[in-house]
Amino acid sequence: MKAVRKITVVVPDELLRRAKRATGLGLAPTVRKGLELVAAREAYSELRKLRGKLDLEVDLDELREDRP
Repeated sequence: MKAVRKITVVVPDELLRRAKRATGLGLAPTVRKGLELVAAREAYSELRKLRGKLDLEVDLDELREDRP
């Protein structure tokens, strides 16, 4: 099991209510999901920096040859 930390967080009721409604999850999973999204933001930023810098030539007909 990964190491975990128990924390106390003070958040506005309305924000928490909206977040829980958006995820359809309970309190702890909603907070985890929010933290995961914040952590992923850096990765998305780095990927956006690569936009237009990679030459990804794809031949769709060649790819389709692998299909049964």
